[in-house]
Amino acid sequence: MSTLDLTVLIVYFLGITAYGLWVARRAKTSDQYFRGGRSFKWWTMMGQAFGTGTHAEMPVAQAGASFHGGFATIWYQWKNLLITPFYWLIAPWYRRSNRTTTAEMIGDRYGKTVRLVYTVFAITYFVFIMGAMLQGAAKVISVATDGAVSSNRVVVLMTVAFIIYSYVGGLVAAAHTEFIQGLLIIVLSFMLIPSGLSEIGGFAAMREKLPEDFFSLFSADLGLGPFTLSMLALNGIIGITAQPHSMSLFATGNSERACRVGQTYGNFVKRFVTLGWALTGLIVAALVIHRGVVLDDPEHAFGYATRTLLAPGLVGLMIACLLAANMSSCSNFMVNLGALFVKDIYKPYFKPGITDRQSVKTGRLAGLLLTLLSVGFAVTINNVLSAFLFTESIAAFMGIMIFGGILWRGANRYGALASVSVAFITYYLINYSAQNQLMLIYKWQPEPFGWAMLAGFVALIVVSKTTGREPEDKLNTFFRRLNTVSVDDMEGTEKEREAGSKGLALILVDLPGWLQASRRKNFRQRYREDWRGFLLAWLFVGILIIFGWLVIQIGK
Repeated sequence: MSTLDLTVLIVYFLGITAYGLWVARRAKTSDQYFRGGRSFKWWTMMGQAFGTGTHAEMPVAQAGASFHGGFATIWYQWKNLLITPFYWLIAPWYRRSNRTTTAEMIGDRYGKTVRLVYTVFAITYFVFIMGAMLQGAAKVISVATDGAVSSNRVVVLMTVAFIIYSYVGGLVAAAHTEFIQGLLIIVLSFMLIPSGLSEIGGFAAMREKLPEDFFSLFSADLGLGPFTLSMLALNGIIGITAQPHSMSLFATGNSERACRVGQTYGNFVKRFVTLGWALTGLIVAALVIHRGVVLDDPEHAFGYATRTLLAPGLVGLMIACLLAANMSSCSNFMVNLGALFVKDIYKPYFKPGITDRQSVKTGRLAGLLLTLLSVGFAVTINNVLSAFLFTESIAAFMGIMIFGGILWRGANRYGALASVSVAFITYYLINYSAQNQLMLIYKWQPEPFGWAMLAGFVALIVVSKTTGREPEDKLNTFFRRLNTVSVDDMEGTEKEREAGSKGLALILVDLPGWLQASRRKNFRQRYREDWRGFLLAWLFVGILIIFGWLVIQIGK
């Protein structure tokens, strides 16, 4: 670490903190603090989705996978490319709920008990994932600097920086800093490519040094066949509905379309920069052959390239980019932690009459304390990947009751709780019988996951059908919200309008009624926003896949 590198890091820390505090002046009410006043433009929503969903370990893991197995390993990250168009269909669920947290929306659907169960899960999820992310970034930076920067010191510095502006400015500060940090993540994704190609002699020289199968877009030898990809896609689409920060990502735009565009295309940006991570892995694989170097761990490829290819100052910039990838996510999570505590624990169980000012104060303190708890968890983590797999698994199983409860009106609270319990039990029984060892976290395999999801959905249906329906007035209120256009998406002064008359009816919400002739009538007009945006998103999926194929044809 040179003096110039340290200067770049200091400027980054001071700059992002100052910018966060500057935009924080807008957060004066609890709605602004926890939801940003639902005022973010589409580009801010894109930055928020991209920044929150991109973590420092992702480019390192993808570069390591490509270094070891070739370009086709991009599907380890691109597994969610195939579900990204569905974000366009899901985003309105959260915005039309008109709630601050996902737990509140679940309470509207299933009642207080299920809401509390989900809240406990959500807080645990945030503490685990924040701890894993902080330690993940710390380990990456420690390798990239060859031990010049200690892991625990990085955890502390990152935490202090994002706590300062998130504590003051809430989601307003988090979302706006995420947009800036998203730009740094893009820089991170492509920074190593020019110098790496120059060092090895270009694309043609890289092809000469590496096996031909390193330049395939798909490879059956990697274990990513159709069944595995379909299970990973199912994991992604069900799991995202239960991720506790989904409300802030899907529902805080200044219009319904801004929310759809932000989440869908913010994630397409992430899918695009993944190309840079994969290409970096190929370049380092050729580089070590060119230099006669052996790396003990494929995931050291990114750190090795950072140390050896970047000039002083650029190393500091790379580390700043890695920090940005995690700080952008953690700042969002900290605000959501505060919102969960205030809205779903403190207010309903301890102080129903809490004022708006007290809500902000309590949310700040709760977010701060729970974030510090995640820091304590971070320093105990040895296996970052295992911690991430744990959070992803529990999100998918929790998502059964949310996804099923919106698509099927007959789901009830008993079925919801049974679905989660049965999914967890099935998953652990299958893994235990296969390995004869009881573990908290098993290596993710498609077969146990698939059977667990199937068992969970069966439990949701069977138990719901045998225990009676939710109160009809409660169901009517919940689904009326989903079928009512927000005032922000209206023309004129009318407060409410049935969604279908505006072309804003939701295909997935209406799915059970498609057997009715009346539902199929005038489909193109009724679901205009859904089907147009959905098809356009699939066009982008195709463009990205074709672009990826073209990249690996260079130098052929």
